[in-house]
Amino acid sequence: MDVTELLESASLLVPEEVATENDISVRDVWDYLAQDEWQIALSLLEELGDGHPLPLTFWEQLTEAAEQLGLERSAAWCRWRCSEIRNGVIRADLTLRPATEARRKTPISGHGVLRPMWDIGNLSPTGGTSVSIARLWVEDMPVLEPGGRATVRLIPLTPTHWAHVETGRQINMHEDRTVAGTAVVLEVHLPDSTMPTG
Repeated sequence: MDVTELLESASLLVPEEVATENDISVRDVWDYLAQDEWQIALSLLEELGDGHPLPLTFWEQLTEAAEQLGLERSAAWCRWRCSEIRNGVIRADLTLRPATEARRKTPISGHGVLRPMWDIGNLSPTGGTSVSIARLWVEDMPVLEPGGRATVRLIPLTPTHWAHVETGRQINMHEDRTVAGTAVVLEVHLPDSTMPTG
């Protein structure tokens, strides 16, 4: 499919009653598509998808459209949202340790590159701490400086490891044996198959 077809197809997956905080709806998307304003239409669709749960196909079509338009940042975000649907997402308020107290001296990329380890309370077979890996995306910031604080999105590598994590829980980020940052969980959305049964 070409860009227009991808964006049209994605827009058909957005319920008509869905609107952003600024009252932007799928009708606005169609207006921009009629004017061949594909980049604006894509941005509006991303915004609509951020405020309302939409199917994996929606984000896959936006990813392909962004790639065809050469919009790498949008393509990375849409790929990220596909991963959230597949593996779940944990939103948390993360504070990194200052450079004077931690091994990291440089900012971390905010766009899903880092895959740190997290102490979420799991134990190894010998009773020691067992860490779990989750990719990290910093909301609304391109980088997070040492000592900085931001809302982050985590995609677990193994969602079942995170099934016990609840809102309000404090978790620690590690890049080595030392604590690199501390986060408080704000939201947990895991695939249904990872939820405890019974």
